[in-house]
Amino acid sequence: MPYRLIVLAAAVLAAAPLGAQQGGGLAFGTLREQAALQQAWLRLRLDRQLLPLMREYGVGCWVIPMREYNEDPTFPALVAPTTFAARRRTIYLFCDRGPQGLEKIALGGSDQGGVYVALRSARPAPGGGSAGRTAELMGDRQWQLLRDLLVERDPATIAVNRSRTFAFADGLTAAEWDAMREALGDTLVARVKDAEGLAVDFLALRLPEEEAIYRQLQQIVWEMIGTMFSRAVIIPGETRTSDLVWWWREETRRRGLTTWFQPSITVQRAGATSATLGDDPVILPGDLLWCDVGLVALGLHTDTQHNAYVLKAGETDAPAGLRAALAKSNRLQDILFEAIRPGRTGNEVLATARAMMQRDGITGTIYSHPIGLNGHGAGPLIGLWDNQDGVPGRGDHRVRAGTWFSSELQATVAIPEWGGQEVRMAQEEDFLLGADGWPRWFHRRQSSFHLVR
Repeated sequence: MPYRLIVLAAAVLAAAPLGAQQGGGLAFGTLREQAALQQAWLRLRLDRQLLPLMREYGVGCWVIPMREYNEDPTFPALVAPTTFAARRRTIYLFCDRGPQGLEKIALGGSDQGGVYVALRSARPAPGGGSAGRTAELMGDRQWQLLRDLLVERDPATIAVNRSRTFAFADGLTAAEWDAMREALGDTLVARVKDAEGLAVDFLALRLPEEEAIYRQLQQIVWEMIGTMFSRAVIIPGETRTSDLVWWWREETRRRGLTTWFQPSITVQRAGATSATLGDDPVILPGDLLWCDVGLVALGLHTDTQHNAYVLKAGETDAPAGLRAALAKSNRLQDILFEAIRPGRTGNEVLATARAMMQRDGITGTIYSHPIGLNGHGAGPLIGLWDNQDGVPGRGDHRVRAGTWFSSELQATVAIPEWGGQEVRMAQEEDFLLGADGWPRWFHRRQSSFHLVR
Protein backbone atom coordinates (compact mmCIF):
# COMPACT_ATOMS: atom_id res chain seq x y z
CA MET A 1 0.00 0.00 0.00
CA PRO A 2 1.47 3.44 -0.89
CA TYR A 3 2.41 5.30 2.24
CA ARG A 4 0.15 8.26 1.38
CA LEU A 5 -2.80 5.90 1.66
CA ILE A 6 -1.44 4.50 4.90
CA VAL A 7 -1.31 8.01 6.38
CA LEU A 8 -4.95 8.52 5.47
CA ALA A 9 -5.79 5.36 7.40
CA ALA A 10 -4.87 7.18 10.63
CA ALA A 11 -8.06 9.20 10.39
CA VAL A 12 -10.09 6.01 10.00
CA LEU A 13 -8.54 4.44 13.08
CA ALA A 14 -8.95 7.65 15.06
CA ALA A 15 -12.61 7.82 14.14
CA ALA A 16 -13.38 4.46 15.78
CA PRO A 17 -15.70 4.99 18.77
CA LEU A 18 -14.13 4.62 22.17
CA GLY A 19 -16.92 2.33 23.27
CA ALA A 20 -15.70 -0.26 20.80
CA GLN A 21 -12.36 -0.31 22.58
CA GLN A 22 -13.65 -0.86 26.08
CA GLY A 23 -14.47 -4.51 25.51
CA GLY A 24 -10.83 -5.48 25.43
CA GLY A 25 -9.94 -4.94 21.77
CA LEU A 26 -6.82 -3.11 20.65
CA ALA A 27 -7.36 0.64 20.82
CA PHE A 28 -5.63 1.37 17.51
CA GLY A 29 -6.09 -1.74 15.42
CA THR A 30 -3.72 -4.66 15.08
CA LEU A 31 0.01 -4.33 15.59
CA ARG A 32 0.43 -4.75 11.85
CA GLU A 33 -1.91 -1.83 11.17
CA GLN A 34 -0.15 0.31 13.75
CA ALA A 35 3.24 -0.53 12.24
CA ALA A 36 2.03 0.59 8.82
CA LEU A 37 1.12 3.99 10.25
CA GLN A 38 4.42 4.34 12.09
CA GLN A 39 6.32 3.44 8.93
CA ALA A 40 4.45 6.13 7.01
CA TRP A 41 5.26 8.65 9.75
CA LEU A 42 8.95 7.68 9.56
CA ARG A 43 9.03 8.46 5.85
CA LEU A 44 7.28 11.77 6.35
CA ARG A 45 9.59 12.86 9.18
CA LEU A 46 12.68 12.16 7.11
CA ASP A 47 11.33 13.48 3.81
CA ARG A 48 9.58 16.57 5.13
CA GLN A 49 11.37 17.73 8.27
CA LEU A 50 15.00 16.67 8.34
CA LEU A 51 16.52 18.51 5.38
CA PRO A 52 15.10 21.94 6.35
CA LEU A 53 16.47 21.44 9.86
CA MET A 54 19.91 20.47 8.53
CA ARG A 55 19.99 23.62 6.42
CA GLU A 56 18.78 25.76 9.30
CA TYR A 57 21.63 24.49 11.47
CA GLY A 58 24.23 24.61 8.67
CA VAL A 59 24.81 20.84 8.52
CA GLY A 60 26.10 19.26 5.32
CA CYS A 61 26.14 15.67 6.57
CA TRP A 62 24.82 14.20 9.82
CA VAL A 63 26.56 11.05 11.02
CA ILE A 64 24.89 8.87 13.69
CA PRO A 65 26.87 5.74 14.60
CA MET A 66 25.60 3.26 17.21
CA ARG A 67 25.99 -0.31 18.32
CA GLU A 68 23.48 -2.98 19.25
CA TYR A 69 21.85 -2.27 22.64
CA ASN A 70 23.71 1.02 22.91
CA GLU A 71 21.56 2.96 20.49
CA ASP A 72 21.63 6.72 19.98
CA PRO A 73 18.66 8.60 21.53
CA THR A 74 17.55 9.52 18.00
CA PHE A 75 17.19 5.83 17.12
CA PRO A 76 13.38 5.60 17.59
CA ALA A 77 12.92 8.50 15.17
CA LEU A 78 15.16 6.91 12.52
CA VAL A 79 13.97 3.32 12.21
CA ALA A 80 10.94 1.29 11.23
CA PRO A 81 8.62 0.06 14.03
CA THR A 82 9.80 -3.49 13.33
CA THR A 83 13.39 -2.61 14.26
CA PHE A 84 14.10 -2.93 17.98
CA ALA A 85 17.88 -2.54 18.08
CA ALA A 86 20.80 -1.54 15.90
CA ARG A 87 22.44 -4.29 13.86
CA ARG A 88 25.85 -4.91 15.46
CA ARG A 89 27.04 -1.49 14.39
CA THR A 90 24.86 0.77 12.26
CA ILE A 91 25.91 4.18 10.98
CA TYR A 92 23.12 6.38 9.68
CA LEU A 93 24.35 9.04 7.29
CA PHE A 94 22.25 11.97 6.05
CA CYS A 95 23.71 14.28 3.42
CA ASP A 96 22.35 17.45 1.86
CA ARG A 97 22.73 16.86 -1.88
CA GLY A 98 21.46 20.27 -2.90
CA PRO A 99 18.85 20.10 -5.68
CA GLN A 100 18.84 16.29 -5.35
CA GLY A 101 17.50 16.59 -1.82
CA LEU A 102 18.34 14.50 1.22
CA GLU A 103 20.47 11.38 0.85
CA LYS A 104 19.75 8.69 3.45
CA ILE A 105 22.28 5.89 3.91
CA ALA A 106 22.50 3.06 6.46
CA LEU A 107 25.93 1.49 6.83
CA GLY A 108 25.64 -1.95 8.40
CA GLY A 109 21.89 -1.72 8.87
CA SER A 110 18.83 -2.53 6.79
CA ASP A 111 16.98 -0.21 4.44
CA GLN A 112 14.15 0.10 7.00
CA GLY A 113 11.41 -0.70 4.52
CA GLY A 114 13.05 1.14 1.66
CA VAL A 115 13.73 4.35 3.58
CA TYR A 116 17.53 4.09 3.36
CA VAL A 117 20.11 2.95 0.87
CA ALA A 118 21.54 0.07 2.89
CA LEU A 119 25.26 -0.62 2.45
CA ARG A 120 26.13 -3.87 4.14
CA SER A 121 26.36 -6.51 1.42
CA ALA A 122 27.38 -6.88 -2.23
CA ARG A 123 25.87 -3.53 -3.13
CA PRO A 124 27.73 -0.51 -4.52
CA ALA A 125 27.70 2.77 -2.65
CA PRO A 126 25.78 5.69 -4.20
CA GLY A 127 27.96 7.71 -6.51
CA GLY A 128 30.25 4.84 -7.40
CA GLY A 129 33.96 5.58 -7.27
CA SER A 130 36.15 4.27 -4.48
CA ALA A 131 33.07 3.89 -2.25
CA GLY A 132 31.66 1.13 -4.46
CA ARG A 133 32.74 -1.65 -2.15
CA THR A 134 31.30 -5.09 -1.72
CA ALA A 135 31.24 -7.68 1.08
CA GLU A 136 29.45 -7.54 4.41
CA LEU A 137 29.96 -4.24 6.17
CA MET A 138 30.88 -4.98 9.75
CA GLY A 139 33.48 -3.74 12.17
CA ASP A 140 36.09 -1.25 11.04
CA ARG A 141 35.15 -1.53 7.35
CA GLN A 142 32.13 0.64 8.13
CA TRP A 143 34.39 3.49 9.22
CA GLN A 144 36.44 3.23 6.05
CA LEU A 145 33.35 3.33 3.86
CA LEU A 146 32.02 6.28 5.89
CA ARG A 147 35.28 8.10 5.18
CA ASP A 148 35.03 7.36 1.44
CA LEU A 149 31.43 8.59 1.33
CA LEU A 150 32.31 11.82 3.11
CA VAL A 151 35.32 12.46 0.90
CA GLU A 152 33.16 12.09 -2.20
CA ARG A 153 30.40 14.35 -0.85
CA ASP A 154 32.86 16.88 0.57
CA PRO A 155 30.50 18.54 3.08
CA ALA A 156 31.57 21.80 4.70
CA THR A 157 30.25 20.57 8.04
CA ILE A 158 29.79 17.11 9.55
CA ALA A 159 27.45 16.94 12.53
CA VAL A 160 27.62 14.33 15.28
CA ASN A 161 25.57 13.82 18.43
CA ARG A 162 27.67 15.19 21.27
CA SER A 163 26.28 17.44 23.98
CA ARG A 164 26.88 18.27 27.61
CA THR A 165 23.45 19.88 27.77
CA PHE A 166 20.95 17.65 25.98
CA ALA A 167 20.87 13.90 26.57
CA PHE A 168 18.92 13.53 23.30
CA ALA A 169 21.90 14.99 21.40
CA ASP A 170 24.63 13.03 23.20
CA GLY A 171 24.45 9.58 21.67
CA LEU A 172 27.98 9.36 20.24
CA THR A 173 29.95 7.18 22.67
CA ALA A 174 33.60 7.78 23.45
CA ALA A 175 34.70 4.55 21.76
CA GLU A 176 32.71 5.22 18.59
CA TRP A 177 34.09 8.76 18.40
CA ASP A 178 37.64 7.47 18.79
CA ALA A 179 37.15 4.99 15.94
CA MET A 180 35.42 7.53 13.75
CA ARG A 181 38.06 10.19 14.33
CA GLU A 182 40.86 7.75 13.54
CA ALA A 183 39.19 6.66 10.30
CA LEU A 184 38.26 10.13 9.04
CA GLY A 185 41.62 11.77 9.44
CA ASP A 186 42.49 15.34 10.38
CA THR A 187 40.96 17.08 7.35
CA LEU A 188 37.46 15.66 7.85
CA VAL A 189 37.62 15.75 11.65
CA ALA A 190 38.26 19.50 11.44
CA ARG A 191 34.79 19.86 9.88
CA VAL A 192 32.99 18.00 12.67
CA LYS A 193 30.54 20.01 14.78
CA ASP A 194 28.05 19.07 17.49
CA ALA A 195 24.48 18.55 16.28
CA GLU A 196 22.75 19.70 19.48
CA GLY A 197 19.92 21.78 18.07
CA LEU A 198 19.44 19.53 15.03
CA ALA A 199 19.02 16.36 17.10
CA VAL A 200 16.74 18.04 19.65
CA ASP A 201 14.44 19.68 17.11
CA PHE A 202 14.27 16.63 14.86
CA LEU A 203 12.99 14.61 17.82
CA ALA A 204 10.71 17.39 19.02
CA LEU A 205 8.87 18.23 15.79
CA ARG A 206 5.66 16.29 15.32
CA LEU A 207 3.64 15.62 12.20
CA PRO A 208 0.10 16.88 11.60
CA GLU A 209 -0.65 13.30 10.52
CA GLU A 210 0.06 12.11 14.07
CA GLU A 211 -2.42 14.45 15.73
CA ALA A 212 -5.61 12.45 15.17
CA ILE A 213 -4.16 9.34 16.81
CA TYR A 214 -2.73 11.36 19.69
CA ARG A 215 -6.05 13.12 20.23
CA GLN A 216 -7.79 9.76 20.51
CA LEU A 217 -5.11 8.56 22.90
CA GLN A 218 -5.88 11.57 25.10
CA GLN A 219 -9.55 10.63 25.08
CA ILE A 220 -8.64 7.14 26.24
CA VAL A 221 -6.56 8.62 29.08
CA TRP A 222 -9.54 10.66 30.24
CA GLU A 223 -11.91 7.71 30.01
CA MET A 224 -9.55 5.47 32.00
CA ILE A 225 -9.02 8.11 34.70
CA GLY A 226 -12.78 8.60 34.95
CA THR A 227 -13.25 4.90 35.55
CA MET A 228 -10.35 4.67 38.02
CA PHE A 229 -11.70 7.61 40.03
CA SER A 230 -15.17 6.09 40.47
CA ARG A 231 -16.99 3.47 42.53
CA ALA A 232 -16.28 1.03 39.72
CA VAL A 233 -12.75 0.79 41.18
CA ILE A 234 -12.78 2.59 44.54
CA ILE A 235 -14.58 1.34 47.64
CA PRO A 236 -14.04 4.05 50.28
CA GLY A 237 -12.69 2.54 53.46
CA GLU A 238 -11.23 -0.48 51.64
CA THR A 239 -9.34 0.58 48.49
CA ARG A 240 -5.71 1.70 48.87
CA THR A 241 -3.79 3.96 46.54
CA SER A 242 -1.64 1.01 45.45
CA ASP A 243 -4.80 -0.74 44.23
CA LEU A 244 -5.37 2.12 41.79
CA VAL A 245 -1.76 2.00 40.63
CA TRP A 246 -2.06 -1.65 39.68
CA TRP A 247 -5.54 -1.24 38.26
CA TRP A 248 -4.05 1.30 35.84
CA ARG A 249 -1.25 -1.05 34.87
CA GLU A 250 -3.60 -3.97 34.26
CA GLU A 251 -6.16 -1.88 32.37
CA THR A 252 -3.39 -0.45 30.19
CA ARG A 253 -2.25 -3.95 29.29
CA ARG A 254 -5.83 -5.12 28.67
CA ARG A 255 -6.31 -2.38 26.08
CA GLY A 256 -3.16 -3.31 24.20
CA LEU A 257 -1.33 -0.17 25.37
CA THR A 258 1.83 0.37 27.41
CA THR A 259 3.10 3.01 29.82
CA TRP A 260 6.45 4.70 30.28
CA PHE A 261 6.42 5.11 34.08
CA GLN A 262 4.85 3.59 37.16
CA PRO A 263 1.63 5.54 37.93
CA SER A 264 1.44 7.68 41.05
CA ILE A 265 -1.69 8.04 43.21
CA THR A 266 -1.68 10.27 46.30
CA VAL A 267 -4.14 11.44 48.94
CA GLN A 268 -4.52 14.84 50.59
CA ARG A 269 -6.82 14.83 53.62
CA ALA A 270 -8.05 17.45 56.05
CA GLY A 271 -6.00 17.34 59.25
CA ALA A 272 -3.47 14.88 57.85
CA THR A 273 0.09 15.18 56.58
CA SER A 274 1.95 13.01 54.12
CA ALA A 275 3.78 11.48 57.08
CA THR A 276 0.59 10.51 58.90
CA LEU A 277 -1.02 9.21 55.71
CA GLY A 278 1.91 6.94 54.90
CA ASP A 279 2.91 5.50 51.55
CA ASP A 280 -0.25 3.51 50.83
CA PRO A 281 -3.27 4.98 52.62
CA VAL A 282 -6.79 3.63 52.52
CA ILE A 283 -9.02 6.03 50.59
CA LEU A 284 -11.75 7.65 52.72
CA PRO A 285 -14.70 9.98 52.12
CA GLY A 286 -13.53 13.61 52.05
CA ASP A 287 -10.17 12.74 50.46
CA LEU A 288 -8.63 14.74 47.63
CA LEU A 289 -7.08 12.25 45.20
CA TRP A 290 -4.40 12.94 42.59
CA CYS A 291 -2.96 10.79 39.83
CA ASP A 292 0.00 11.02 37.50
CA VAL A 293 -0.42 8.54 34.63
CA GLY A 294 0.87 7.96 31.14
CA LEU A 295 0.07 5.84 28.09
CA VAL A 296 2.10 4.88 25.02
CA ALA A 297 0.69 3.93 21.63
CA LEU A 298 2.38 3.90 18.21
CA GLY A 299 5.48 5.34 19.87
CA LEU A 300 3.59 8.40 21.18
CA HIS A 301 3.63 9.19 24.92
CA THR A 302 1.08 10.94 27.11
CA ASP A 303 1.50 12.51 30.57
CA THR A 304 -1.57 13.44 32.60
CA GLN A 305 -2.35 14.55 36.16
CA HIS A 306 -5.94 14.79 37.37
CA ASN A 307 -7.70 15.34 40.69
CA ALA A 308 -10.71 13.65 42.25
CA TYR A 309 -12.80 14.14 45.37
CA VAL A 310 -14.41 11.35 47.42
CA LEU A 311 -17.84 12.59 48.43
CA LYS A 312 -18.96 12.43 52.03
CA ALA A 313 -22.51 11.40 52.90
CA GLY A 314 -24.89 14.15 51.79
CA GLU A 315 -22.34 15.90 49.52
CA THR A 316 -22.97 16.40 45.82
CA ASP A 317 -19.72 18.19 44.98
CA ALA A 318 -16.32 19.01 46.43
CA PRO A 319 -16.12 21.84 49.01
CA ALA A 320 -16.05 25.35 47.58
CA GLY A 321 -12.46 25.86 48.75
CA LEU A 322 -11.22 22.88 46.74
CA ARG A 323 -13.17 24.02 43.68
CA ALA A 324 -11.56 27.44 44.00
CA ALA A 325 -8.14 25.80 44.21
CA LEU A 326 -8.82 23.89 40.99
CA ALA A 327 -9.86 27.17 39.36
CA LYS A 328 -6.53 28.73 40.38
CA SER A 329 -4.71 25.81 38.80
CA ASN A 330 -6.75 26.40 35.66
CA ARG A 331 -5.70 30.05 35.72
CA LEU A 332 -2.10 28.92 35.90
CA GLN A 333 -2.71 26.90 32.73
CA ASP A 334 -4.12 30.03 31.08
CA ILE A 335 -0.98 31.91 32.07
CA LEU A 336 1.24 29.26 30.52
CA PHE A 337 -0.77 29.46 27.29
CA GLU A 338 -0.42 33.24 27.27
CA ALA A 339 3.34 33.04 27.82
CA ILE A 340 4.38 30.30 25.40
CA ARG A 341 5.18 31.46 21.89
CA PRO A 342 7.46 30.14 19.12
CA GLY A 343 10.86 31.82 19.23
CA ARG A 344 10.93 32.28 22.99
CA THR A 345 13.24 30.14 25.05
CA GLY A 346 11.84 27.91 27.75
CA ASN A 347 13.39 30.21 30.34
CA GLU A 348 11.74 33.25 28.75
CA VAL A 349 8.37 31.50 28.83
CA LEU A 350 8.91 30.63 32.49
CA ALA A 351 9.94 34.19 33.45
CA THR A 352 6.93 35.66 31.65
CA ALA A 353 4.58 33.22 33.33
CA ARG A 354 6.11 33.77 36.76
CA ALA A 355 5.60 37.53 36.43
CA MET A 356 1.95 36.96 35.52
CA MET A 357 1.53 34.61 38.49
CA GLN A 358 2.88 37.27 40.82
CA ARG A 359 0.55 39.84 39.31
CA ASP A 360 -2.43 37.51 39.85
CA GLY A 361 -1.36 36.55 43.37
CA ILE A 362 -0.98 32.84 42.57
CA THR A 363 1.42 30.73 44.61
CA GLY A 364 2.64 27.74 42.65
CA THR A 365 5.23 26.26 40.36
CA ILE A 366 5.52 25.54 36.62
CA TYR A 367 7.57 22.59 35.43
CA SER A 368 6.27 21.89 31.94
CA HIS A 369 8.11 19.90 29.31
CA PRO A 370 7.96 18.74 25.68
CA ILE A 371 6.35 15.39 24.91
CA GLY A 372 6.02 13.10 21.91
CA LEU A 373 8.37 10.24 21.04
CA ASN A 374 9.54 10.46 24.67
CA GLY A 375 7.56 11.26 27.80
CA HIS A 376 9.97 13.93 28.95
CA GLY A 377 10.63 14.87 25.39
CA ALA A 378 13.22 16.75 23.39
CA GLY A 379 12.96 20.52 23.37
CA PRO A 380 12.98 23.42 25.83
CA LEU A 381 12.24 22.87 29.50
CA ILE A 382 9.86 25.38 31.06
CA GLY A 383 11.04 25.24 34.65
CA LEU A 384 11.68 22.34 37.00
CA TRP A 385 9.73 21.67 40.16
CA ASP A 386 12.84 22.49 42.18
CA ASN A 387 14.10 25.31 39.93
CA GLN A 388 11.79 28.23 39.18
CA ASP A 389 14.55 30.66 38.20
CA GLY A 390 15.21 29.12 34.80
CA VAL A 391 17.12 26.02 33.71
CA PRO A 392 20.52 26.90 32.21
CA GLY A 393 21.11 25.12 28.92
CA ARG A 394 18.01 22.97 28.63
CA GLY A 395 15.77 25.96 29.27
CA ASP A 396 17.64 28.11 26.75
CA HIS A 397 16.42 26.12 23.76
CA ARG A 398 13.74 27.89 21.74
CA VAL A 399 10.11 26.90 21.41
CA ARG A 400 9.07 25.82 17.91
CA ALA A 401 5.68 25.67 16.24
CA GLY A 402 4.61 22.12 15.48
CA THR A 403 5.80 20.73 18.81
CA TRP A 404 3.85 19.17 21.68
CA PHE A 405 4.08 20.01 25.37
CA SER A 406 2.81 18.73 28.68
CA SER A 407 1.54 21.56 30.89
CA GLU A 408 2.78 20.29 34.24
CA LEU A 409 2.19 22.75 37.10
CA GLN A 410 0.61 23.24 40.51
CA ALA A 411 -1.11 25.96 42.53
CA THR A 412 -0.77 25.92 46.32
CA VAL A 413 -3.99 27.13 47.98
CA ALA A 414 -5.28 27.35 51.57
CA ILE A 415 -8.66 25.63 51.98
CA PRO A 416 -11.09 27.34 54.39
CA GLU A 417 -13.12 24.17 54.94
CA TRP A 418 -9.92 22.42 56.00
CA GLY A 419 -9.04 25.07 58.60
CA GLY A 420 -6.70 26.93 56.24
CA GLN A 421 -4.67 23.80 55.44
CA GLU A 422 -2.83 24.17 52.14
CA VAL A 423 -3.28 21.77 49.25
CA ARG A 424 -1.22 21.36 46.12
CA MET A 425 -3.59 21.38 43.16
CA ALA A 426 -1.36 19.81 40.52
CA GLN A 427 -2.53 19.31 36.97
CA GLU A 428 -0.98 18.12 33.73
CA GLU A 429 -2.49 18.05 30.25
CA ASP A 430 -0.85 17.65 26.85
CA PHE A 431 -1.21 20.38 24.26
CA LEU A 432 -0.18 21.22 20.73
CA LEU A 433 1.66 24.36 19.69
CA GLY A 434 0.21 24.58 16.21
CA ALA A 435 1.73 25.79 12.99
CA ASP A 436 0.03 29.12 13.69
CA GLY A 437 2.02 29.40 16.94
CA TRP A 438 -1.02 29.18 19.24
CA PRO A 439 -1.43 26.48 21.91
CA ARG A 440 -4.50 24.30 22.17
CA TRP A 441 -5.41 21.21 24.16
CA PHE A 442 -5.41 17.89 22.39
CA HIS A 443 -8.60 16.96 24.25
CA ARG A 444 -9.55 19.36 27.02
CA ARG A 445 -8.43 20.34 30.51
CA GLN A 446 -9.87 19.34 33.86
CA SER A 447 -12.05 22.15 35.21
CA SER A 448 -14.15 20.05 37.60
CA PHE A 449 -13.29 17.16 39.87
CA HIS A 450 -13.78 13.51 39.14
CA LEU A 451 -16.26 12.59 41.88
CA VAL A 452 -16.23 9.26 43.70
CA ARG A 453 -19.88 9.04 44.74
